Amino acid sequence: MRNENKIKILVVDDDTTHRLMLKATLAAEGYGITEAGDGERAVEKIKQEFFDLVMLDLKMPKMGGLEALKRLKEINPEIPVLIMTAYASVQTAVDALKHGAFDYLIKPLDMEEVKLMLIKTLDYHKLKKENRSLKKRLSKTFGFSEIVGNSKKMHELFEVLSLAAPSDTTILILGESGTGKELIANAIHQNSSRADKPFIKVNCAALPENLLESELFGHEKGAFTGAHTRRLGRFEQAHGGTLFLDEIGDMSLLTQAKILRVLQEGEFERVGGEKTVKVDVRIIAATNKDLEEEVKNNNFRLDLFYRLSVVPVNVPPLRERKEDIPLLVEHFIQKYAEKNRQHIRKISPRVMDLFMRYAWPGNIRELENVIQRAVILCKEETLMPEVLPPAFKNLTGDTPQGTVDGLVGLSIKEVERELILRTLEQTRHNITRTAEILGITRRGLQYKLHELGL
Repeated sequence: MRNENKIKILVVDDDTTHRLMLKATLAAEGYGITEAGDGERAVEKIKQEFFDLVMLDLKMPKMGGLEALKRLKEINPEIPVLIMTAYASVQTAVDALKHGAFDYLIKPLDMEEVKLMLIKTLDYHKLKKENRSLKKRLSKTFGFSEIVGNSKKMHELFEVLSLAAPSDTTILILGESGTGKELIANAIHQNSSRADKPFIKVNCAALPENLLESELFGHEKGAFTGAHTRRLGRFEQAHGGTLFLDEIGDMSLLTQAKILRVLQEGEFERVGGEKTVKVDVRIIAATNKDLEEEVKNNNFRLDLFYRLSVVPVNVPPLRERKEDIPLLVEHFIQKYAEKNRQHIRKISPRVMDLFMRYAWPGNIRELENVIQRAVILCKEETLMPEVLPPAFKNLTGDTPQGTVDGLVGLSIKEVERELILRTLEQTRHNITRTAEILGITRRGLQYKLHELGL
């Protein structure tokens, strides 16, 4: 008898007697069986509930098997579907295979053949998922390759992530807006044992309180005005995987209490429902707020704070890891130049200097937006200061070439940097000509550029 936490099968057939026979036989084997009398009902059930496999009859009223198959695959491309058909419709069954069905069974069904086919189908898809998960983990090898950074602070962050990601523990990501908390949450999930399971995201600050509870826990039909069908919440959608609660510091105390219960007991009720739903979900939370201060101000529950911050991960703001700016700039230029079909090869030393001097209050998100805008506006192969937003104009100092205005108060090294930058701009980055004007050798200028980080 096969019973792996009640594998759920949806049986779709307009023949009531046939459905009942299948249900009785397969339930005795330990499967959880749900019935649908036609394709339309099957589509609705797939929208509302998770199934491991679908057994689908080809000839049905309202919506036939082929149309239902296409709709099911649009909703969940990974779900395995077994077609049931009479011998005369074998060619149609073959057509169904072309549209994503796994295999077909000929009516009248041989129940021993059905049992073997179910085991074969479920085992194949389980192996397929495990292989996909293994490939993901091997390709990343805890490298967190999508997170760009080579600074000391980022290496410290990678070390914490590589230790915490494989575990099932709750993680709290702390950092200013725009530092890439969602990217880090996704990297943790991809480097965990749940990588082949869902990664579901909820922005707690983006939804009003009356909608957030329904979004998280789902609702039953008729729970409130407009609730025409039952809806699965994010916790159920994330079952077996990871739920990322972004900006959890903006959640009300009432919802915090319900989140705490799920963390402690792994269960909840849908809005308007009485049935207790059990879930297996790993929680990753993030906030740009000081939660300890929020606890002191009675805006955040102390018990929930302790539950969430088993492993706190602090993401440094961009101003504290400016040595990563050149890497990030290169990454975003390549990304948006390719996207916008621009042939941008390099960035002006003056622009890089401005980037290094800027405070970046919006962190990486602001840097990405600045690069995206610059790439779109750039008409040459080099990004120049002219394509930067107004915030950078104050840093450029519109000092005329050949004067010392604006240089008073700078160190010799800073004056040297400014002089080299202005000369490079004047010569349109011709190294040989710049060296001639400055009265040094080409090799000497290259050494200076390296020394000044240009």
